[in-house]
Order: sequence, then C-alpha cells, then structure tokens
Amino acid sequence: MQLTLWTYEGPPHVGAMRVATGLRDVHYVLHAPQGDTYADLLFTMIERRGQRPPVTYTTFQARDLGSDTAEIFKTAVQDAVTRFSPKALLVGASCTAELIQDDPGGLAAALNLSIPVVALELPSYQRKENWGASETFYQLARQLVRPRQDPAPSKPRPSCNLLGPTALGFRHRDDIIEITRLLDQLGIDVQTVAPMGASAEDVAQLAQADFNVVLYPETGLATAQWLERQHGMPYTRHVPIGLGATQDFMHEVCLLAGLPLPEAPKARAQWYSQSVDSTYLTGKRVFIFGDATHALAAARVAREEMGFEVVGLGTYSREFAREVREAARAMGLQALITDDYLQVQEQIEALQPELILGTQMERHIAKRLGLPCAVISSPVHVQDFPARYAPQMGPEGANVMFDTWIHPLMMGLEEHLIGMFREDFEFHAGAAPSHLGGHGMPAAAPAPVPAPAAAAAPAPVLQTPAVPITTAAPATAGALPPWSHEAERELGKIPFFVRGKARRNTERFATERGLATITVETLYDAKAHFSR
Repeated sequence: MQLTLWTYEGPPHVGAMRVATGLRDVHYVLHAPQGDTYADLLFTMIERRGQRPPVTYTTFQARDLGSDTAEIFKTAVQDAVTRFSPKALLVGASCTAELIQDDPGGLAAALNLSIPVVALELPSYQRKENWGASETFYQLARQLVRPRQDPAPSKPRPSCNLLGPTALGFRHRDDIIEITRLLDQLGIDVQTVAPMGASAEDVAQLAQADFNVVLYPETGLATAQWLERQHGMPYTRHVPIGLGATQDFMHEVCLLAGLPLPEAPKARAQWYSQSVDSTYLTGKRVFIFGDATHALAAARVAREEMGFEVVGLGTYSREFAREVREAARAMGLQALITDDYLQVQEQIEALQPELILGTQMERHIAKRLGLPCAVISSPVHVQDFPARYAPQMGPEGANVMFDTWIHPLMMGLEEHLIGMFREDFEFHAGAAPSHLGGHGMPAAAPAPVPAPAAAAAPAPVLQTPAVPITTAAPATAGALPPWSHEAERELGKIPFFVRGKARRNTERFATERGLATITVETLYDAKAHFSR
C-alpha cells in the first residue's frame, strides 16, 4: 500500500455510498469508526445535494474495541430500519472496520428483517471506488430483479434501461436528460434509470425492458452483463460522447429496437471545421487522462473531430486497462495506467502538451506548469457540478465539450496578445481605454509627493514577461542544455500555440550541435534551420 497526498478514487465503500445515495428508498448501514464519516461531505459540499446520503454509521470508538462491536452494528441496523423504513438494505464495512472482521452480512441476516438485505463484501485494500459502485449495483440487481414476464405484455414502443449513473458522477444528471431526449426522438422509451433515481421496485423491474443502455461501463457494465446472461437482455457497447460516437450509438440502439436507422446527429460545434479557429488549433498536442470511459471518448473526439494530436493517453481505471492500452496502441502510444498523480505529472512534463484533458488532479498539475486544461472526468470539484445544463453525451454534449476544450486555448491566445502589447505606449497599465481614443476618465491622482521631479516622472512600464514562462523540463532534462534567462524571455514572446514546438526544435538543434547553453541567438538559429 502506498501513502499518497491525492487519490483518484476513494475506497470501495464510497462507491457503495454513491449507489445508495442515487437510489430513492434504499438505506446503507456502514460499520465504521469515528472519522470514516467524512464521505458525507462529498455529496453535500461538492455535489451540493439538498440532503445527506442515506447512510447510517455505527461510529464505534477505540474504547468499544474491547467490548462487543457486533452488538453496536446490530443496534444500528435495527434503528435504521425503524427510523427510515427502507424497501431494501445494504450493509457493509469501511476499510477500517474491515480489519475487525465483524461480518456485517451475517449479523444483519441474523436479525430476520422483513426487507431484502444485501451484504456487500468490498475488499478495501485490493479494490477502489468505481469497482465498489459496480459491485454494489450488481449485488443489488442479483437480489432484487424479477424474471421477465412470459409472455411479455405488448408495448406501443420499445423500451430500455439506462444503467450506470450514480450520485457524485461527472455530469450524470444532465447526461440522463440528454440521452432520454435522444432516445425519445428515435422512438424508444426509457423504462428505468438505475441506480440514480431508481427505487427498489424499479430495480426489480429491470428485466421487463427490451434492452439495456450502458452509459458508464465502470459502474453499469457488470450488471448489464449479468442481465444478458440471466434474462437474455442485450446491451449497448457504444458510449455516446462526441458526434461520431453518438451516431454509432443511435445506429446501435435502433438495431436493438428494430427501428429504421436515423440521420446523423447535428451540433452547433460542427461549424468549427470551417472556421479560422480550426486553422491554428488543428494539430494541437493534447494529453488525456481520466476514467476509462471519458478518456477513451476524449481521445476519439480529439483525434477525429477536433484535429488534435493525442500525445498521451492514460487512465486510473485498472479494470479497463486493456481497452485503454488497445486505443493507445492504435495511435502509436503507450498507455499510462496508474493511480499515482506524480507519474501523471512526470509524463506531462516529458511530453509538453499544449492542452491537458483530465481530472481535478490534472487541473492542479496544469496550473503549476502554466498549461491550458479542461476537466473531462472524475474526480472533480464543486465547479464541475454546474447549475446550468451541461451534459457530456449526445449532440448537446458535443457542444459543451467543444466550448470546454477550446476556451482554454482561446483564452491562452488572448493572454498572449495582452502580454505581447503590454509594453506598448498605447497599451501600458496607465493608458486610458483605446476604444475611448486614449481620452477616457483618468485614474485617481496619486497623493502629492514633496519632490517636484518625482511628480513629473513618467509612469513606470510593466516589465512582466509576455506570458508566464514554464521552465519545467522533460524527464530526460539531464541530456538537454539549459536555457539562458534572456532566451526564456524571448521564447515567452512566441504565441502559445507554437511555443511548445519552438522549444522542442530549439533543444534538438542545440543538442545536435553540442551547445552548452541555449541563448537568444540559438533560438533564432534554430528557427532559421527548421524553416528551410
């Protein structure tokens, strides 16, 4: 086990909490000591839910370890059933309580409750949060789902279930709305969305739909596979993130539902390929990291729809490492499979991308390195649960992704232009707004100073570099000559969207010629050399 400052996923019982919080009438009794109740804040503070998760903690203390902690757990179960009257009960242990081996499932079964009890065996020291959510949903479905009615009642339209959305999921709330709307336009009804928004009875009715749509394989695939084995229900393989994937998804669900194939989806972002923006943003070097579903989708969108060059692809979802490795291999890359953010940072520094698509962790890394970044995957922070409608899936999701990815690059260009003209006589900090002809309202006069000469002194001109200079070197920096301060300043004047290429070409030029230091002259010599 490795001690870390940040983590991409919590322990598996947090995944179980995400499922329980998404459900409507299911309660979770968690055998846990004081201190393991921190996860409540993830839902109330970050996701901004109006109520705390439906979780009862035993909160045993150190002094209880010398007595009967099992009795504490049984009392907590009885109290929770009496107080909340759930239709089904989940029971399990946190990573700390797992060590005392009290067997929550056996203790709950001994109480002979009148509702279904699902015992969760979540190995906290071998598995993590997304697996815990998947396993919880799978075990709940195994216990509650009833067989298909035979013969099935006739329905005016085919129906499906949406599987995988949970509480604390990245844009799950809006993805459900977008895909439900899209399916309705195709002539398909959504019977149940689960776990998020479903009741115990809704889960029990899952097998009555015609097929399943797996929106998030990390949390819904295991249940979909079980429903296919036990109840003969097919499920979708395409995740509708991006225009291409959305079109593939629409064809797939129409084939499953026996409906005619639809027209290709349209999105406002399609004007991009015909705009001037695509001219200087095409070929941008992008590094992608996140959960497997969003990382794979982002790689396809970046490469096929935005015209970016994917220089790095990785995931912390070890259960889907094979799929990510195959996608990376198809792009001539070696996938980064890790849950260590320091390894991710090292690869970003080595690759020097011009845009990072990642998680909240990569956002922090990008800030330190002065690189544009857009968040595409959990883990996320409060700003990634917007009040506005902002799906990632379907046609509208394509628009949202376009804005989210392009704006960091465009703002970087704006900052570069501001920096480029910062020392110009017309644009320095003391100048009036140019749109007022230089005769705008003057700034408040400074307090008088005794010396007349000082009052007549011109306003100082800011000498800040044109843009923040990133001095982070690649992982093999020992083989590269250092940059002089003057050369770094000159490099900072180059537009951000070609600065990375200029740096790499100059370092290659200097290394091939055995130069000890990269100077301003080296920078321009390299430019002339590679321009031939």
